[in-house]
Amino acid sequence: MQGRAYRIAQIATNSSDDALDLVQDAMFKLVEKYATRSEEEWAPLFYSILQSRINDWHRRSSVRNRFRGWLGLGDDEMEDPLQQVPDEAQRSPEQHVQMGASMEKLQAALQALPRRQQQVFLLRVWEGLDVRETALAMACAEGSVKAHYSRAVHTLREQLGEHW
Repeated sequence: MQGRAYRIAQIATNSSDDALDLVQDAMFKLVEKYATRSEEEWAPLFYSILQSRINDWHRRSSVRNRFRGWLGLGDDEMEDPLQQVPDEAQRSPEQHVQMGASMEKLQAALQALPRRQQQVFLLRVWEGLDVRETALAMACAEGSVKAHYSRAVHTLREQLGEHW
């Protein structure tokens, strides 16, 4: 769960360090507030906390970026998180380049999704949460989860058709 949660936060923030901080903070809050709950409730509660932390991060970032714009400060060059993933399978250089291009397209497409669609897609596909658990984690109705998921899938299919 930690690795997938980290990846969700990494895609949402486009920062390895911030993603790690968000996941750790969410884990601490889960233990602090919900240790007495049953294990079945932990995953939706954890992702609810994580989504809340991601939303808070986006709010703080927008304020920080306003100040940076006023002060004329630019963003530092961000490291590509996909470059940090070890290649488990032995691939030819051509396959490696092709896989890298596909992963870049996927990451760009995921980051281009509206935040709610991105969150629903990652929770449903990467985490394997069902509609009810996703709705609980995101504090929204099951119908909203279905609508956001459908829109995300259609958008990703349009954008990634030739790559996936």
